[in-house]
Amino acid sequence: MTAITDDLPAQLIHQEREGWDAICRGDGGTYYHHAMTPDAVMIVPGSVIERGAIMVALQGSTWDGYEMSEHRVVRLGDRAAILVYRVRATRGETVVDLRMSTTYVYHEGRWRVGAHQQTPADD
Repeated sequence: MTAITDDLPAQLIHQEREGWDAICRGDGGTYYHHAMTPDAVMIVPGSVIERGAIMVALQGSTWDGYEMSEHRVVRLGDRAAILVYRVRATRGETVVDLRMSTTYVYHEGRWRVGAHQQTPADD
C-alpha cells in the first residue's frame, strides 16, 4: 500500500514540519539521513547539493523558528507527490522568506524526499 490517500497533504505537511523541527533542534542532518532517497538533491539559488553534503550542512545548523503557509500538494501518480509551500524562518535578526517544493517518493515503505528546491519569495 502506497498511502496515496485523501490525507496525503496532511501526511506530507506533517513530515515537512518534522524536518523543520529537526533543523531547529540542530539535528537536521540525522533526520534527513533517514528521510531522503539515496540519490536526493537540494536545489538552492546557484547550486545543486548532493545528499551527503545536505546532511553535513544541516547537522548542527539551526533556526529559531519557522512558519509554513500556502500549502499545495501535486500528485504525480501512485508513488510520488510534490509539496509546495511558503516558509518564513528566523535566526536571530535574520529572516528568510522562501517558496519551497519538496518532491516525495514512496520508497522502502515510507514517503522520502527525492528533491527539494528553495526559491526566495519576492512578494
